[in-house]
Amino acid sequence: MDFTLVGIIGIAVFLGLLFMGVHLAVGFFAVATVGVAVLLNPNAAFSLLGETVYSAIATPTYTVLPLFVLMGSFAAASGFAEQAYNSIHKVAAKVPGSLAIATSFGSAAFATICGSSLATASVFGRIAYPQMRRYGYDRGFALGSIACSGTFASMIPPSGMFILFAIFTETSVGKLFMAGVIPGLLTATVYALSMYLRAKYNPKLAPQSPEELAVTPRERIVALKGLWQIAILGGAVIGGLYAGFFTATEAGAIGAFGTLLFGLANGPLRKFPVFRQALRESANITATLFIIIIAALFFSRFLGLTRIPFNLSNFLQTWDVNPGIILALILATWFVLGMLIVQAAVFALTLPILFPIVVNLGYDPIWFCVVAMKMNEIAGVTPPVGLNAFSLAGSAGDDVRVDHVYRGVFPFIACDLVVLLLLILFPSIATFLPNTMFG
Repeated sequence: MDFTLVGIIGIAVFLGLLFMGVHLAVGFFAVATVGVAVLLNPNAAFSLLGETVYSAIATPTYTVLPLFVLMGSFAAASGFAEQAYNSIHKVAAKVPGSLAIATSFGSAAFATICGSSLATASVFGRIAYPQMRRYGYDRGFALGSIACSGTFASMIPPSGMFILFAIFTETSVGKLFMAGVIPGLLTATVYALSMYLRAKYNPKLAPQSPEELAVTPRERIVALKGLWQIAILGGAVIGGLYAGFFTATEAGAIGAFGTLLFGLANGPLRKFPVFRQALRESANITATLFIIIIAALFFSRFLGLTRIPFNLSNFLQTWDVNPGIILALILATWFVLGMLIVQAAVFALTLPILFPIVVNLGYDPIWFCVVAMKMNEIAGVTPPVGLNAFSLAGSAGDDVRVDHVYRGVFPFIACDLVVLLLLILFPSIATFLPNTMFG
């Protein structure tokens, strides 16, 4: 049977399994194993699988992933999200839409120590949504601001998705982390500006409470003290990477250890059930991600045998069209797939094929990963799937349905499209910090 035809059938079967609800890693393993067995023989399939498992686990650079996952688990259990939210709310008091603005910048601050967008959306759903509703905020406005602000953890380091990008594309984790800083802060600022204008011209969206109006300038300044631990942890990890003091793996170790110390000092991690749950959650997430990585690498080797990446790369590089059109088609493909299936599956399936094509077309690989991550953020809240929307609906309360979240996300998606356009027009937004890194 023709190798390329086997590859096309394999991709179709894999997508079919995903839509049927089969676990991502199981789909990768099943299709790749059968595919390699058909192309070569069963012994070769199992031999390639064993070699892939060993090479993935035995790679020292992959230790960066569990370290930052552990840091995020400690951060979520230690109450850092509450600290960030309450402090920024005090600072933003009297500003129209202050609770939503506190959610935006609070999520950005929390993202510097937690690399999971799902965790960020879930945590702020429990913290911010009840308070917004108590103050009379419009439900769609409140839920939309929380769901979309939660995606900052995908862009602002230490981003778990950027670590996956680095693994699948063999780019520098440190440079990807630095590349996400300015776009992440820019998105939070655009969100906050949008919230302010919407709340100012439509006060019914975000009524101001007497408690906010009573906040004094002194209380605003004192409230900033609540951010000092986050500032130290985020500054140590991001600043140390930028200055070249340590590698991404060392930054993960320092971040996890620092978060543990602050969690113990603050009190939550002194409770053994909380500490044990943080470790268990970290182990579960790490194991799941490693299984997905191994399965995706095995599937990409199967695709390599089919020559689909080579043939597609050949076609696109010789296609007589502007490279911008090819980039637009790739982004559109990601957007459509991201609305339907898990983002990790989209990138695991497509990056081994599309990343070399984009680099050969002359695009900066770091910039491209940031643009792809911005598409990931948009897809993460867009129906019919939008995992952040589902995560928020599950954590905000029994009265919240996922369609309630969807009603509030579209104004923020418009903000994301503005940032995406700025990234395309001014690539230095993403490349400036990586290009000035030391070490």
